[in-house]
Amino acid sequence: MSELAAVRAQAEALIAVHLPADTWTFGFDNARTRAGQCDFGRHRITVSRHLAARADANALEQVVLHEIAHALVGAAAGHGPSWRSTARQLGYRGDRLHDGPIADDLAPWVGRCPSGHEHVRYRRPTRPTSCARCARRYDPANAIQWERRTPDRTPSAVR
Repeated sequence: MSELAAVRAQAEALIAVHLPADTWTFGFDNARTRAGQCDFGRHRITVSRHLAARADANALEQVVLHEIAHALVGAAAGHGPSWRSTARQLGYRGDRLHDGPIADDLAPWVGRCPSGHEHVRYRRPTRPTSCARCARRYDPANAIQWERRTPDRTPSAVR
């Protein structure tokens, strides 16, 4: 696991190497389901502090390189060919999306389908949902039963 100060130092060093001097800054954000973000308006690259606490230095380097590639090619490029080419040139080895750990243990809502598949939500579920792993469309036989986690992070039944 990485210390936030070490993550910051690593990210700022990568930004200094790949982006024009004093144009982009680095920071942490509170995202729980995404790894990083390239904010074109503020010229700021951020990494989720929750991810930074869970991931190793190599994974975090890949997240920062992903965002630096966005900064270099511009917002309109998305994850298209120019972004992919630039990302590869920087040494980025991943896909367009982070597939590592997310902060699902922080999600206040936990649900389970009848087959036992676990689902998490950061907002209270408002409609009945069924497990997408058990059925492609909504199926009441695969309905997810939601519970709100208590402050000690264990689920408690919702009535």
